[in-house]
Order: sequence, then structure tokens, then C-alpha cells
Amino acid sequence: MRTETILNRWLKVDPRSGRVPLKEIPRLAYSEWYDDLCQCLHEESCHVASYFGVPGPEGLWLICLVMDDLEGSVRIASYRYGRGEQRVLPSVTAVHPAMHVFEREITENFGVSFADSPWNKPLRYAHDRADWLHTMNDYPFYTIEGEALHEVNVGPIHAGIIEPGCFRFICNGEQIVHLEIMLGYQHRGVERLMRETENRLRQAVLCESIAGDSAVAHGTTYALLAETLSGQTVPETLEIERAIALELERIAIHIADTGALCTDIGYQLGQVACEALRTIVINTTQAWCGNRFGKGLIRPGGTYYPLTESLNERMLQNLEEVRRRFAEVTADLLDSASVLARFEDCGVLTCSQALRIGAVGMVARASGLKRDVRATHPTGAYRTMSHEPILVTEGDVFSRLKIRLEEVMQSIDYVRTFVGRWNEGREEVARPDYTSPWAPSSLAFACQEGWRGEIVHVGMTDEQGRLAAYKIQDPSLHNWMGLALAVRREGISDFPICNKSFNLSYCGHDL
Repeated sequence: MRTETILNRWLKVDPRSGRVPLKEIPRLAYSEWYDDLCQCLHEESCHVASYFGVPGPEGLWLICLVMDDLEGSVRIASYRYGRGEQRVLPSVTAVHPAMHVFEREITENFGVSFADSPWNKPLRYAHDRADWLHTMNDYPFYTIEGEALHEVNVGPIHAGIIEPGCFRFICNGEQIVHLEIMLGYQHRGVERLMRETENRLRQAVLCESIAGDSAVAHGTTYALLAETLSGQTVPETLEIERAIALELERIAIHIADTGALCTDIGYQLGQVACEALRTIVINTTQAWCGNRFGKGLIRPGGTYYPLTESLNERMLQNLEEVRRRFAEVTADLLDSASVLARFEDCGVLTCSQALRIGAVGMVARASGLKRDVRATHPTGAYRTMSHEPILVTEGDVFSRLKIRLEEVMQSIDYVRTFVGRWNEGREEVARPDYTSPWAPSSLAFACQEGWRGEIVHVGMTDEQGRLAAYKIQDPSLHNWMGLALAVRREGISDFPICNKSFNLSYCGHDL
């Protein structure tokens, strides 16, 4: 049975429009909502993009967005949890484990209890959480008893310079039996800050700072949402420029990650070569907008940094140099038996596991699960192109490396295509717009395929058109559990390369 009949009580929305009046969102009984969602998630093509609560005078309003990859639509429905209500709700996680991140957050923030939930632990330790009796210091780590077992704790202070996170290993000798990952150490309250400011420039800056290595992707998602709420239509030239920026970001980070994997196995030639190539790419972005990571480049309604013919010429020259030299790096990597021996059959995440945890993006595609917003829910310049996601089926470290190697070349081709389209139909692009009124009493959403995977922003406005709620989903939220599963039965010394092969964001999780 397909979702057309399963979700017939849910509102179907075209992601290209992305806005609905709040009064049109179906409000179901929890039993109806639960039955519909559980049936729907048996379809491999369906997954939950966002599920969150909004407190109000009547209690808690819980809203869910489901993405259908086959029909390219988004379905929306909601239910109410009354003020002061003590009802324990059946857990969707007990049937579909991918829902654990959403139910854990709802419990943590609002105190809603889900019966039979297998993993209802704190997710982020938000400052405005419902339960202050439990703190990070008494986090309920999973334990296993056995004379041969021992625990290894890593963090929360990282040995390098990245964000804090705690990794608790249970090992049998050198072999990892179980890994539990606890994050939330730098909860910054980004969603609360978005609600509390009406300054749209500040909102744009906040969004491009959600995850520093995804400034363009999160910035573009916010810009799309803001334009949806204001009813703006931007020229195709601006859409093309945003797509070019997204692909440049993908190229830069994939090359950097390839170098990081080389570092962790002592393959210095690959590391040094990738560092140099990544520098060429991010310096190209800096020449465009003055920032190597694209901060300041993406703004709603327009841009301060329109592309020029000279910039395009320089960009294409740089990318051809990157293509030639990265092809040599790729050939050397694939021809090295010692490199392949470290990466192959290490840190395996199967397709079944990826589906069960709701993996998205590059991690999902490396396990044979086709999840790519550019193909299923395209926006902007991606709507007029045919994108075929690169899939690898083994799900090991090498598969995640291979995805990177091939996507670098694919993205370089896309940039060339986009530049050609830019040259054919150039239009004048306006300056950014921070003042157009937003539709009142509305829900808007936007999705974008960042280099890690699916990014989703949801905004809700009040009667005056001001933000009443803002929800952010970074792909790392879904994929951290994938890392925990992938390292099982591996030697603990292989954890660094498994971790690098996922390269998930701490700050993208700790919103």
C-alpha cells in the first residue's frame, strides 16, 4: 500500500511552495496520527524530516513532516497534548527506531512520556528543558556486566580543537562491543535565538553559523524559507549562484575529509595533496565573497556578491586544476593495497541499519540507501537538472571515501554546467531583502542537500508575521547513531578512521 492511501488524512505539500496556513494543518487524534505514521514508515521511500512541539495556551502542539521520496512531496499532520496532561503515549520509536531522536527531544523539552520507548534518554540538555533533575553528570550510560569487559571513556574535552562530546566504549579486549555517544555540551539555543530576534540579517548570520563547515547549506535553507514566507520569487541567476556555492562547499569538504582519512592511516602524500587542493577551492570562495567558508554570501531575496565573468573564469580554471590533481590522488589511493586494507570491511553500516536509524545524505548513500534531496525534493537550480545520486553498497569506511571521491568529480561537472547556464541567461540580481512582510499564522519549511546530507528548516509565524517557532534539522542528528553501530566488533584503534569517515557535526547536533 502506498502513502497516497496511508496518509490520506495528512496535508500534502509541494516542497517548491513550502508554506501552509496553520489552520490548514490537520489535527488528528494521537491514535490516528500514530497509526498513519507507523504504516507510512514501513515504506523505504518515506522518512520523517521534522517532528517537534510548539507550546501554547491549549498545551503542546506537535507537528510532523514526512518526506516521500517517490512522489517528491511533504506530508504534514499534527496532534495536541493538553496542558497538564499526564497521558503516556505509545512510542513510534518502539516500531521505527529512526524516531528516537525526535521522541527523546520532545520528552527532554516538554516532559511528554512515551511508553515502551527503548532509548528515551536526554538528547541535548537544553537550558529550557522540562526535567532539571537530570544533568550531564548523571547521564544514564548503558552498561554491560562481564569479567572480560572494560569501559573506555573519551571526552568530553577533545584532544584536538573540535567541539566537546563524550564517547563511552564497552570493550572486550581491543574489540568494541558497544559505543554510546553523548553530546549536548555546548547547547547554544540557536532555535530560541531565532525566535527572539526580528532582525533578519541576524537570523541569516545565526543560520550560517549552525555548523561552520555547512555555512552555505544552512544559509541557503534559511534564505529559501524566508523567501517562502514573504512570497518572493528570486531570479534564476541567483538560484544558479546558490547552487554553485553549494557544490563548491561540497567539493571543499569532501577533499578535506579525504585528506583527514589519509592522515589517520599515516598516508602523508594523500594528506598533503588534499590540503593543497582544498585550499584552492576555499580560496575560490573567498575570492567570490571574502570568506573561505561562504559566510555572507547567501542572503534572502538577493546577494551582495553577484558572480561576474572574471570570477567564473577563475573558478573554472581552479576547478580544472583541482580535477586533474585530485584524479591523481584518487588513482594513488585506489592503487595502494595498504590503504585499501585499512579502509575495506572496516566500520560497516549496512543498508538495513541505515534505514532503521533514518540515515541521510552521504552516510545513507554509502550504505546503498538512496537519500538525496537534490534528486527527490529539488529546489532552486536543481529543479531543472537531472541529478543521479552516487550509491555504494558496502557501507564501510572505503564506501564513504568512495562517495567523496566520486562526488567531487560530479560536483565539478555540476559547477561547469551551472556556469554555462549562468552565461546563457544572466539577469540582474537584487540586493538582499530583510524587510518584506512575512505571511502571518503560517508554517513554512525548506530543505537542502548539504554535503553531509538533508538539512531541514521549519518556521512558524504568529498573527503579526513574526517567528513564533523555528526548528532546525542538521543531518548529523540522524547519523550519529550510525557511527555507534558501525564501530561494533571493530578494534578500538580503528575508531578514529571510522569517526573521520562519518565526519559528523557536534554543533549541528547541539542546537
